[in-house]
Amino acid sequence: MEFRVLGPVGAWKGESEVALDGAKQRTVLAALLLAAGRTVPDTRLCELLWGERPPATFAAQLYNYVSRLRKYLGAEVDIVRQWSGYQIRTGAARLDLDEFERLAEAGREALRDGRYAEAAERLHAAMSLWRGPALSNVTEHLMTAESHRMAELRMAVLESRIEADLRLGRHVRLVSEITQLVAEHPLHEGLRGHLMTALLHCDRQADALAAYHEGRRVLADELGVDPGPLLTEAYRSILAGPPAPAVVAEPSWHGVRPAMLPPGVGDFAGREEELNGLLRVLTAEPRACPPVAVVTGMAGVGKSTLALHAAHLTRTAFPDGQLYADLGRARGNAVEPYDVLGWFLRSLGHAESAIPKGLDERVRLYRSQLAGRRLLVMLDGTAGYEQVSPLLPGDPGCQVIVTSRLRMPELAGATSIEVGTLDRGQALALLGRIIGAQRVAEEADAAGRIVELCGRLSLGVRVAGSRLLARPHWSLGYLADRLADERYRLDELRLGSMDVRERLDSSYHQLADLGQLALRRLALLRTPAFPSWCTAEVLGVSRHAGEEVGENLVDARLLEIVESDGGRRQRFRFHDLVRVFAREKADQADRVLVAGAGALSAVGN
Repeated sequence: MEFRVLGPVGAWKGESEVALDGAKQRTVLAALLLAAGRTVPDTRLCELLWGERPPATFAAQLYNYVSRLRKYLGAEVDIVRQWSGYQIRTGAARLDLDEFERLAEAGREALRDGRYAEAAERLHAAMSLWRGPALSNVTEHLMTAESHRMAELRMAVLESRIEADLRLGRHVRLVSEITQLVAEHPLHEGLRGHLMTALLHCDRQADALAAYHEGRRVLADELGVDPGPLLTEAYRSILAGPPAPAVVAEPSWHGVRPAMLPPGVGDFAGREEELNGLLRVLTAEPRACPPVAVVTGMAGVGKSTLALHAAHLTRTAFPDGQLYADLGRARGNAVEPYDVLGWFLRSLGHAESAIPKGLDERVRLYRSQLAGRRLLVMLDGTAGYEQVSPLLPGDPGCQVIVTSRLRMPELAGATSIEVGTLDRGQALALLGRIIGAQRVAEEADAAGRIVELCGRLSLGVRVAGSRLLARPHWSLGYLADRLADERYRLDELRLGSMDVRERLDSSYHQLADLGQLALRRLALLRTPAFPSWCTAEVLGVSRHAGEEVGENLVDARLLEIVESDGGRRQRFRFHDLVRVFAREKADQADRVLVAGAGALSAVGN
């Protein structure tokens, strides 16, 4: 049998909850359990049931509650009469509060000894026993008597758990959690000090200082006191400058630790919502299967940049290393999982001669090597589920980032992070990070034209900014004028390996022939948006077949849905640069057919 008080009070036999009569009977049970084997006097039980005004029949009612409890709990538990009170003898039954205190003490001991990974594991396990506010379904009299003690007990263990996580370098994940806790407990100096520490290790020194000054103001306004030693010491640490490298999570093994991540970008800007969503996945607690985040969006939108930025921010959370593979952006050259597994196994320390020749054998060895490890796997530029599936770890301690133009619903349980084009402010901020905010401010109108002519596509803005950086004698207005001519726009958006046309071309060549034909012809329509039936019209196929081709173009992120009534009637549009690209691809036959299609005149052709 199991008793629970860390949340609603209840008793369980196996998977079945014991039916109890109501708040007063649960109050008697909770009071006896909290007494930890001591006798609870009738007078105390009376106070907890009825307060200062018990009924005249309180003794009979109390006897009735105890009698029913004995019946419901059965022979496993004995409630005995002792003097003028009752005592519960639980035998082999478990109490969640006892388990909580056992795990908490073990966690604190590990924390004191510097065994931070063990401490975090024990303290997380302790906190997982709470199912809401303790004693939430008993009388207000028992709640009043015990709620403060129980809340303090929980808070003390929560603080220790946060300290263990901080010691393991889990600062990014902790910021949002502790921020919420500080909002709920603004006078709690320990929590605020932990928040300041987490912010400082996330290179957010200004935010850490702001948290201190807010705490100082709240303490003065509410209590008329200055910050205590905890906050003062945290404040001094911030003023002392950048922190020393954090103590990272303890490795779970001592073999080769791969570090395959490419460098991140120094001018990352915007994407706060998408970044926070991705960080939540990467810093989540282990579960039954490895957490997978699918970062998805059109070509050039910044999926890889976002994913790499998040991966670098959380690298200390993966003490066993990071595996990375670019699965192929080049036309028709998607990398085979067989080859990727070879790269990964070599990075994990396997000699070439020890790597199996068969795909299935490589998958088994790869997953066996990752068992018991905490490792990040990033699969960049994936073409579909079949390419990803053999590369997924089997161990829940590993986490996976997939970037793809496809949503990949086949990845059951994956979290999808949708990355759209930048808004105007984000696009201007990115341009400013590349060429300098002053240069953007001096030609604000021209800067606005540039980002709009780039369709606020991250890659387009990055190429435009890099060209301006390489040619400091160019004005922003001059580049904007060059971009204004659609015939040469994609030529302007190319610099070294950064090439908008090449990225769009790779998406184009992944389409079937009908998809390519539809893309070219739909781009010739002279209207910003068009109904779904136009696809069938430009292809000369049935409405049903045309709708399927249109949906495939949406899946490939080459068309956008701007209006839909549940799928029956839809309107599509092109991103500006996709339209420019598709019109480049159109041949004379495409132009003649679209120009001669009378039905298309209704949509602006």
